[in-house]
Amino acid sequence: MTDQLTVGMIGYGFMGQAHANAIARLPMFFPDAPEVVRHTLVGRNDAALTAAAEQLGFEETATDWRDVVGDVDVLYNLTPNHHHAEPSIAALNAGTAVLCEKPLAATHESAMSMARAAADADVPACCGFNYRFVPAIRYAKRLIDAGELGDIRQFRGQYLQDWLVDPEASWSWRLDADRAGSGALGDLGSHTIDLARFLVGERTGGIDRVSGNMRTFVGERPVASDDDSQDEQRPVTVDDAFTAHLGFANGAMGTIAASRVAAGHKNDHTIEIHGTAGSLRFALERLNELEVHTDDRRGYETILVTEEDDPYLDNWWPPGHVLGWEHTFVHESYEFLTGVSGETTPAVPSFADGAAVQRVLAGIERAAEQETWVDIDTSEPS
Repeated sequence: MTDQLTVGMIGYGFMGQAHANAIARLPMFFPDAPEVVRHTLVGRNDAALTAAAEQLGFEETATDWRDVVGDVDVLYNLTPNHHHAEPSIAALNAGTAVLCEKPLAATHESAMSMARAAADADVPACCGFNYRFVPAIRYAKRLIDAGELGDIRQFRGQYLQDWLVDPEASWSWRLDADRAGSGALGDLGSHTIDLARFLVGERTGGIDRVSGNMRTFVGERPVASDDDSQDEQRPVTVDDAFTAHLGFANGAMGTIAASRVAAGHKNDHTIEIHGTAGSLRFALERLNELEVHTDDRRGYETILVTEEDDPYLDNWWPPGHVLGWEHTFVHESYEFLTGVSGETTPAVPSFADGAAVQRVLAGIERAAEQETWVDIDTSEPS
């Protein structure tokens, strides 16, 4: 086992804070986790970078990721989607383990190149689907794998946010197809597709066909400026919302949807799974709860997933003392870094998983363009 791991991190915004916080919490709550040094933070603006490094606890800074990827044990790649491939592949080629945020890349082709690099590397590579690490989701997987729901017949998922409801909301890189790849589809839908694969993929043979419908409701948005004038407008080249149908290899069916213009919804990710012997429902905004139905004589039972024998909960608080969104990143980094240290095989979504999700995203885009069902090649190597 490696005694100490040095971490380099590209990016220090929202995701940088989430992952740096997770790394800092590991020794407090997961004493068997490897010792981790937040070594180098990478960004472009020297002044902002220095302030961020102090805030997030990094020892050094760098303005070029090329100077870092071969000198640390682990790279956290938290850049915009179109920058995922090059630094991640370079790090893997240098023998540096990588955790890259989702979606794995802006395009299917880039995701495949990343998955091939990971397959050839001798170190782990993880795609950051943090919702796999919600204790209630882990509990749900236990039920499904134990056959408590019987044969899976239907999967439903939707992810709704409202930060783009206002047509005057500022333009960002997430609204540019060249940088983001897609909008609500990749940003939000990738989480739902990953949970479908994680929870029911093995029991359904995987997603092998899709349909799709994508819409952009606001065609251009103002560019924020320092003087608060928003005269400049830039085009929105990604979807504001999408819907899709999924076909699974065993005949099961799925419906998924996502929107960044759903008024009143802040971070509303819900899934439902129906089988021949039972059903379950999960809502991210009530992430400590799982609704379960396994008895024909009753409706759903709400289970509070906070007992110490529930997944990950023996490391946290007494029963009933709930966890939050940020804890998913702690669990994710624990599984990933413990695997990097050589102690276990990482129990995290791999780059192959990320590429498989990307195939479905690309399929939905093709289906929306062609207005028909398209097949997903589940045999394609990742």
